[in-house]
Amino acid sequence: MGLIEGKTGWALLLLLGLLFPFLAGNDYHLTVMSTAYIFALATLGLNLITGYTGQFNLAHSGFMAVGAYTVGILTVDYHVGFWIAFALSGVVAAALGFFIGIVSLRLKGHYFSIFTMCVGYIMFLVIEKWESLTHGTVGIIGIPVPTAIGPIAFDTPRSLYYMVFFFLVLGVWLMHRIVHSLLGRTFMAIRNSDELAESLGIGLMRNKVLAFMLSVFYAGMAGGLYAGFVRFLGPGIASVESTFDMTMFMIVGGLGTLVGPLLGAITVPWLTQYLQFLQEYRFLIFGPILVLLVIFVPHGIVGSYIGWRARRRASAATSAVTASIATTGNATSRTQTGGSHA
Repeated sequence: MGLIEGKTGWALLLLLGLLFPFLAGNDYHLTVMSTAYIFALATLGLNLITGYTGQFNLAHSGFMAVGAYTVGILTVDYHVGFWIAFALSGVVAAALGFFIGIVSLRLKGHYFSIFTMCVGYIMFLVIEKWESLTHGTVGIIGIPVPTAIGPIAFDTPRSLYYMVFFFLVLGVWLMHRIVHSLLGRTFMAIRNSDELAESLGIGLMRNKVLAFMLSVFYAGMAGGLYAGFVRFLGPGIASVESTFDMTMFMIVGGLGTLVGPLLGAITVPWLTQYLQFLQEYRFLIFGPILVLLVIFVPHGIVGSYIGWRARRRASAATSAVTASIATTGNATSRTQTGGSHA
């Protein structure tokens, strides 16, 4: 596991990310990778509430749309600076998540997922029908590019790529700090057993709402980046299909791991790009693949690797203990034999 989530693995991933613009063949490849990074950031948030806390939120794309439309509305209609609007994107999504979380997290399991799916659909309808605020089906056009920070301008695909990559690295670092802290262990205790966590004195509702807010904060920030990168917004960003895409990224990479969602969010879009000639049959292709993954690789690529390493170490430890016992037994037998001859 050290190679994947250890310092060496993270350093390698960081180096590859920094060098990718020099390895990419054209600006289109930069655009594809930048978009993958944005959805990877949103998937990290979904993984926090789903993989680490055990609550499957089907309204995640709706919160991503909230962050995106916060940037779009403030910059286009009210001429607010991009970075101020971007800072508010995650805050607005988290604030909305607080009120929705208080209501929805009283439910458990499938009931919570069904409720959030309804919430997500309501978000989609609000964006589509509230024309005076969201511009309806026409969408928001002409979102300004992120304003320059000192000498650093964001007016080229390469500069936009590094902007998105910076926030992805920052998001991964913060998520690493969260999941490896006492708070992260609290979330995992809730995931493993509500009753046991409550018996240990963990406040279930408080921590679930906090996990939900942190999760949708990531979605809102990803939406803000999406608005600044694409510069056009339509209701489609709030569709439940986007949530299912992020769920697929988690399943492919590995639920409840930090590298897994990143791996899935980067590899699946590139696979989709190379299968564009089959775009009409996308779900007919990915559907059976997901079924096979759930059956044969239920913990995803990274999760399965972690399990394999754990079983290998356990087997090695068992073999070492068995060999030690056998050696001790042989030595004892030789001692007893020597004593009887004497």
